[in-house]
Amino acid sequence: MIKKVSKSFHTDSVKKTITIGASKEKVWQKISNIAGLSSWVIDVKKTTYLSKKRRNVGAIRKITFTDGNTIEEHVDAWKEGRYFTNVATDGLPLRAYVATISVKPKNKKTTQITWQSYFNSEKMSVKQFAKFVAFMGTFYEASLKNLKRTLE
Repeated sequence: MIKKVSKSFHTDSVKKTITIGASKEKVWQKISNIAGLSSWVIDVKKTTYLSKKRRNVGAIRKITFTDGNTIEEHVDAWKEGRYFTNVATDGLPLRAYVATISVKPKNKKTTQITWQSYFNSEKMSVKQFAKFVAFMGTFYEASLKNLKRTLE
């Protein structure tokens, strides 16, 4: 007898924070270059602009990963020197994905960076979704550690 796995929509969020020994300006300069992801986000092969706009609300990018997968993201919030928010419109097994990367100075030479996202899945099993959430957490953590290595 084949066991039928129930599939439904799931919602969760992931939030990872790291402290980097670099000024807020230096950290912001690195992360606000929204097409410069391959220099710090793991497994990113390249990032290209899909819009004439390069910064701020309305900028659109296409992220190509080393495994060939692509994601399209639109910047829908931007506070210069503080944070920006992306909405993924294509490429993830999700109905909704909203991610914010923010910087907060601890002092002149130390900055806290937080990467958090909210998502709502396509139909999948509880186990599949749990694996996806765990993957996202690991992905953010490894990317933030990589950012720290490149800036310190």
